[in-house]
Amino acid sequence: DPMGNLHMKYFLALAVVALTMLHAHGARADEVTLIAPGGIRDAIQKMIPDFERKTGHTVKAIFGSGGGTKKRVMSGEAFDVPIVQPPLPEVLATGHVIAGTETPLAVVPVAVAVRKGAARPDISTPDAVRKMLLAAKSVAYPDPARGAAAGASFDETLKKLGIAEQMQPRLVRAQGGAGAMTLLAKGEVEIGLTFLSEIHDPGVEVIGLLPREISTPTALVGYVSTHARSPAGSEALLRYLSSPEVAGIYKALGMQPGR
Repeated sequence: DPMGNLHMKYFLALAVVALTMLHAHGARADEVTLIAPGGIRDAIQKMIPDFERKTGHTVKAIFGSGGGTKKRVMSGEAFDVPIVQPPLPEVLATGHVIAGTETPLAVVPVAVAVRKGAARPDISTPDAVRKMLLAAKSVAYPDPARGAAAGASFDETLKKLGIAEQMQPRLVRAQGGAGAMTLLAKGEVEIGLTFLSEIHDPGVEVIGLLPREISTPTALVGYVSTHARSPAGSEALLRYLSSPEVAGIYKALGMQPGR
């Protein structure tokens, strides 16, 4: 039966192709674990499917607060790709990351938001921000005591403005950036601050970024871990997360690509 023969040959050819693909992927298809601060979560979650499609690796990502993430990395928990915020020397000193793999991914600024439809205060200068904060009855931001990088950054801003003490009774420390925005959307506070990349609540609107003189954007930097089970997969993931093809994703979420 010539048709049967043809089918058999076709089937064999397909099997060979399938095996070759399996072998190619098998040699390098690993699960790569990643840990990162919440500020970069949305960007990375948008990038993972494309990376997995292109490389055959799978990515298991865990997100936490900036401080919490850093503690876990510095205590030696085994993640393939840790993403941390400065200061970096303390992370390098633990020996849990490979210094030569340092990869700047994105820079995240802190933004000011109000409830949708509320008056938009002027925040164009440090002085305007000081006036805006002193005029507000309540201000929500992510709790720095729980390791929120945006929270720690805003505490620095208050010190630079010289109003840290005066503001204490009006500050509401929320669980992460999303928590701060929920309070704002419900009208429980007048002003909300967190990383621009974390503001998605339809009930709030962004007025703008804090001026650079009083708020240094937080840099997020990736490494390959000394304990990486898949160094090749880890390097491939870092390359992808810092490549020109994903720069648009960072920008769309209000972040500056690190490279």
